[in-house]
Amino acid sequence: MTLDAKKLKLERILTELGSAVVAFSGGVDSTFLLQAARDVLGADRVVALTATSPTYPSYEFNESVRLAAELGIRQVVVDSNELDIPGFAENPPRRCYHCKKELFGICLKKAKELGFKQVLDGSNLDDLDDYRPGREAATELSIRSPLLEAELTKEDIRELSRRCGLSTAEKQPFACLASRFPYGTRITAERLQQLDRCETFLRNRGFGTFRVRYHGETARIEVALDELSRIIDDDVRIDLLAEFKAAGFTYVALDLQGYRTGSMNEGAALT
Repeated sequence: MTLDAKKLKLERILTELGSAVVAFSGGVDSTFLLQAARDVLGADRVVALTATSPTYPSYEFNESVRLAAELGIRQVVVDSNELDIPGFAENPPRRCYHCKKELFGICLKKAKELGFKQVLDGSNLDDLDDYRPGREAATELSIRSPLLEAELTKEDIRELSRRCGLSTAEKQPFACLASRFPYGTRITAERLQQLDRCETFLRNRGFGTFRVRYHGETARIEVALDELSRIIDDDVRIDLLAEFKAAGFTYVALDLQGYRTGSMNEGAALT
């Protein structure tokens, strides 16, 4: 399908829903979905639901508040702590399943309280190319994924976001902080705070696409390939080392492959 045909398909899907609660992180996909739902259904028939938790970067939460207000959509904020979910903190390969089942359960409960018909998430067609057990939880709980149903890819969503002037069009892909740990490495609040602090440093220094991965005493940094040379410049490198060590890391490593989605799945036995 052409991009315009996909957009029309998305609008037809949303029209049929009548009203919806959007699981809203403030990322590229959920922001576009929220605006599309607002444009089709009206602002009074859409709610943005954001769950705060230790795995949700503080910067991203603040961005979600700003974006919901910018779009004129009511945002409902609920507390969630994935670390309390049995089987989550141990970080098994199916960690995302447990997390999404908890999150979508919260969304469904809130949708029922508000009298809204459907819960939506921002999954897109490209998500089918990676290991994402959270999709299983969405299917089990009958969560709708209109962007995926309309066969929209991540680049399609970015292009449509550009067309409607969304500030998230060029935003780096969003993933919770739990995705920074190798499977089997225990996730704790302290370790999540370490990563949040280090990624905040990179963001404040103007890096656009990056991840800080946790490997015990070592922080492994992934940045876009066109930013590799800048991160080893002494003006950045010296301050970076000081900040990462202050956050609790003994060693700081730069991944020469650069940023890529799902790098923690590389070499892992996934089922």
